[in-house]
Amino acid sequence: MTTIGDVVEVLETAYPPELAESWDAVGLVCGDPAEQVSRILVCVDPVESTVDEALAMDAELVVAHHPLLLRGVHGVPASTPKGSLVHRLVRGGAGLFCAHTNADAADPGVSDALADALGLTVVGPLQRNPDGRTGIGRIAELAAAEPLEKFAERVATALPATAGGVRAAGEPDRPIRTVAVSGGAGDGYLDLASQAGVDAFVTADLRHHPASEHLAKPGAPALVDVSHWASEWPWCDQVAAILRDVLGGNVNVTVSTRCTDPWRFSG
Repeated sequence: MTTIGDVVEVLETAYPPELAESWDAVGLVCGDPAEQVSRILVCVDPVESTVDEALAMDAELVVAHHPLLLRGVHGVPASTPKGSLVHRLVRGGAGLFCAHTNADAADPGVSDALADALGLTVVGPLQRNPDGRTGIGRIAELAAAEPLEKFAERVATALPATAGGVRAAGEPDRPIRTVAVSGGAGDGYLDLASQAGVDAFVTADLRHHPASEHLAKPGAPALVDVSHWASEWPWCDQVAAILRDVLGGNVNVTVSTRCTDPWRFSG
């Protein structure tokens, strides 16, 4: 039988902990490595909705992208929102494993999954690690150039729908062939996208001033802004495929389709 420890080994091989940023909190949050696993739920956010889903399907392990306890805590009392989730998981016999910036930087990782969902071919990292293979973000290419307006439609069709939708900045008829992508909040990589000389940059959580200042620069890449959750959701299928491949038919791996984007509707 497969154990939580076996699954952790697979995940840490795919997403080495040493690739995580120093401030990050990755790995096994709760759960006994010796416990057997027959059902796993993969999701972006370890929140009430996905914990409900995991416990309803009797999953013994939740694999999430975002950390539950990113900032230092002195306790996890059940009277707090995050403490309540820990208690519910433990009482329900489910562990929690988080792969965050190590999954962002891994090869393949979060941005590879995003590029694949958009029909792009990856050519390398946006921010390279010393090994030249891993790093945050990806530079990728379309098979043929298409106008920005059509490319934005491609992005909206490829990713799950959210209240915020997909926003694009740039001339609608600008030809897009080379693209930088970065799952999650990416306005810290605007300069890198410009230096890469790509036609467009797809990421999430772009803020007004950084985006405006970026677009004012001659030749700056067009911008396509998407939901943080939607940009990282394709990674769930990547994780599930890795687990199914390595663990074979011993474990049932389910990808959560519950939208955990915090924005629910627009006016």
